[in-house]
Amino acid sequence: MAMIITATDFGFEGPYLGQMKAVLLREAPGVPVLDLIADLPAFEVRAAAHLLAAAIHDLPQDAVVLGVVDPGVGTERGACVVQADGRWFVGPDNGLFDVLAARADRLAWWNLDWRPERLSNSFHGRDLFAPVAARIARGEPVPGTPVDPAGRLDPAAGADWPAVVYADRFGNLMTGLRAAFVPREAVVRAGGVELHYARTFGAVPVGAAFWYENALGLVELAVHRGSARARLGLAVGDPVEVLPEQASR
Repeated sequence: MAMIITATDFGFEGPYLGQMKAVLLREAPGVPVLDLIADLPAFEVRAAAHLLAAAIHDLPQDAVVLGVVDPGVGTERGACVVQADGRWFVGPDNGLFDVLAARADRLAWWNLDWRPERLSNSFHGRDLFAPVAARIARGEPVPGTPVDPAGRLDPAAGADWPAVVYADRFGNLMTGLRAAFVPREAVVRAGGVELHYARTFGAVPVGAAFWYENALGLVELAVHRGSARARLGLAVGDPVEVLPEQASR
């Protein structure tokens, strides 16, 4: 059985996530629904795209991911369904799925043509994307037009982004850099501070700032028992720089 997984910037406050999940449960009864993340960076599509691409690797191969970061809701922006390495993604065609799509080995893309009778100008997550995600989870065909991904994607969409893409509740700052491509001897400069690599928090003194490879495989900026966000004064979208160790001396 497929699983539907939500990834949104809705937060848990208010009725939005609950209303969307109610539609999923109504349209695909018996299909499990899991909230992967409800605090993708609000309105920040590029940052959310990099975070989502890093967060999907442990999801079931046939998972249906309902992703919504949609500052252009109600405008002429399109809607899409993407199948990347077996997983399905349903949401706005605004770049949210471009990073994961560009990195996929197997890719298919549909423009989402279907529209429900009831379509709010401001809540396509509930009215459009949730019913489509439920259909796919039930094994039904995509209600859209297939398009050639090669003509749809920017060839550079899968490149790493040297910027902050997420700040967690502890003040740790995830970046759009995959740690596998950053040498351990490299220095990360952020907020005017040069950070050296450490394997984990306990490897540095309390209060020390450092970078490490987080559980999603991204370069993350942290302070042992402190807040990198407060120390460095950075927010989502702010740049970071990777430089060789000798360049910092």
